[in-house]
Amino acid sequence: MAKKSSAGKPKNSVAAARGGGGGGFDLKRFWEGFKSLAATVAIFLLLRAFLVEAYRIPSGSMIPSMLIGDWLFVNKVIYGPHLPFTRINLPGYAEPTRGDIVVFVSPPQIDQPEDPTPTLVKRLIGMPGDTLYMRGGVLYLNGIAQRQGFGASENPKGDGSFTHPLFAWQKQIALTNTRFGSAPAEPTLDDWGPLLIPAGHFWMMGDNRYNSKDSRYWGVVPRANVRGRPMFVYYSWNADDSDRPLPFLTDIRWSRIGHWIR
Repeated sequence: MAKKSSAGKPKNSVAAARGGGGGGFDLKRFWEGFKSLAATVAIFLLLRAFLVEAYRIPSGSMIPSMLIGDWLFVNKVIYGPHLPFTRINLPGYAEPTRGDIVVFVSPPQIDQPEDPTPTLVKRLIGMPGDTLYMRGGVLYLNGIAQRQGFGASENPKGDGSFTHPLFAWQKQIALTNTRFGSAPAEPTLDDWGPLLIPAGHFWMMGDNRYNSKDSRYWGVVPRANVRGRPMFVYYSWNADDSDRPLPFLTDIRWSRIGHWIR
């Protein structure tokens, strides 16, 4: 015969075993739920830190390879994942090569103290030991003129005579009296170098060269700053030219979704 409580009602032994009815706090169930949530968050953080991370294109510096409003996945394994909060990079299965589009941490940019080392995406133009210079808007690599491909040659041209105080850093690696000539006293967008890329560093430039703040401004990128290589666009919307309400829904670039970055 079931025992009765002080209120005269039968005591539910199953409920008692689970914590005494539906009104009490079930610590065991809470702990199990917390462990499941913590494991999910930990897996997400591990994937984000070491395998794949999402990245949004905020500017037009890489048009037409990447557009403002493109969201893409970055392969962080290829060049070796970076251990968060350290300066340690784990081994990858490839090394950055000339022509790759690379995600990296910028060298310090003294003109934007609010965010001096942003994460950027540019094309790797110069490898360690390369000699780079530009004359009349034509880029020369080790004395050989380089044709700008991937449709970037169709980008609008800007003022090639433009100069900037940030270009002054180039004197640190500028060459004089070489078979390529000497670096100009005042570099411009269209005329700079020859520059010798130091060991362990890369020269990065945007495909949209007249609308790109790149190595010409803030210097060469250490190998340790490289974070990965973009894979493909998983979402894109016309963020730079939209007059519709809710453009992130109404101005989706459907043709960009699934586009592989090269």
